[in-house]
Amino acid sequence: MRVFMLGWEFPPFISGGLGTACYGLTKAMSAIGTDVLFVLPRPVTTPFSTHVRLVSARPESTLALPSTEFRLDEFENVTFRTVNAEMADPYQSAQDYKKQHEQREQLRQRKGLAADASSANAGAAPASADKSAQAAPGGRGKADHYAGDLFAEVQRYANLASEIGRQESFDVVHAHDWMTFPAGLAVAGMKGVPLVVHVHSTEFDRSGIHVDSRIYDIERRGMHGAMKVIAVSHLTRNQITHHYGVAPAKVDVVYNAIETNGNAFDEEKYRIHNDEKIVLFLGRITMQKGPEFFLGAAKKVLEVMDNVKFVMAGSGDMIRRTIEMAGEMGIGHKVLFTGFLRGGDVDRIFKMADLYVMPSVSEPFGIAPLEAMSHDVPVLISKQSGVSEVLTHALKVDFWDTNEMANKIIAVLKHPPLASTLRQHGSFEVSQMSWTDAARACAQVYEQAVGMMNGKH
Repeated sequence: MRVFMLGWEFPPFISGGLGTACYGLTKAMSAIGTDVLFVLPRPVTTPFSTHVRLVSARPESTLALPSTEFRLDEFENVTFRTVNAEMADPYQSAQDYKKQHEQREQLRQRKGLAADASSANAGAAPASADKSAQAAPGGRGKADHYAGDLFAEVQRYANLASEIGRQESFDVVHAHDWMTFPAGLAVAGMKGVPLVVHVHSTEFDRSGIHVDSRIYDIERRGMHGAMKVIAVSHLTRNQITHHYGVAPAKVDVVYNAIETNGNAFDEEKYRIHNDEKIVLFLGRITMQKGPEFFLGAAKKVLEVMDNVKFVMAGSGDMIRRTIEMAGEMGIGHKVLFTGFLRGGDVDRIFKMADLYVMPSVSEPFGIAPLEAMSHDVPVLISKQSGVSEVLTHALKVDFWDTNEMANKIIAVLKHPPLASTLRQHGSFEVSQMSWTDAARACAQVYEQAVGMMNGKH
């Protein structure tokens, strides 16, 4: 079975849980012998290249930049292809994307002016005078006219992916989340193979009641155009059938997992050597993740316990408002904001934590609690999360119930036997969750999709 997979991020490009999920899933697929061609919407950058063995450069696309093919040593049966589409993450609104694009263009212009001045001082022709260089295959060329239009870039990615798909043979197309759905539909239609779409989050999760109808339409077309739909939880499956009108029989649930290889960090090195407890929020600081409910519970905890610090690790569109809220509540000195963390810093912050809290308003799955449990950290999660369906040894609360959230935080911090029990049983529970199981479940979905395409089901 050869899979043409479409995604928008992969380590070290992480803006949400999808990059982590794609890493674990494709690594497990490689291990069970599934051949995967993974198409990414951006070129390999220097930090990534240090971990990559380049195989070859493909001929130039007639549409834009050439794509690059490479492999990672730990992914024996996975080939990665990148195309230069300036796509953001799907948690970003079209307005935010345009603003970010304009900021990048301003920075490019400033750098270009500086280069022109430097060239002129050196007696060389200004860089801006070389119009042919701007239109050359190595530059953005015609793509500049998109002027920060996220939806145009999504279509551009679909066109570039189709160019790659035209040259390859495969049995099924697997597209992750809405930005790759148009590409999946185009490639599957062109090659006459089944499309499987993987829903890690929906526009209702990301935007609540302020749904962008354009994104909703793309999601709906992708789900209805696919032969099979994979949801990361029954919570998400119910959204797909209810909000998008997809037949329940078409949607399979495949839970995410986590790599549990242990870690080599020295616990003593990161231990807090005083009586202060650490309660951790780690994730995007956006409406979906419920940061205001975390702060609401924090205030109630601090009315009972003073020796607690609340750490909010992450970035997002609500970061400034969240900082202001902490100040307005009078707990600003007890809430620490670290910004976005990755890699070793994530491990370190888990090592410091006495409790991890995920108060998500709407969480299709939620990998972070699994990461916390793998670091022996007790977890408190909202009942409105997909991961709550699979975890037994985790405390659960409605996201809006800050009184109960505070009570459970206090219980863990004040009663070591409870914390110890959650750590021990939680660590064992998460060790039983395997990406290999998820990969095999996806392989079964592929077989069903191919069988349906061939009229066997």
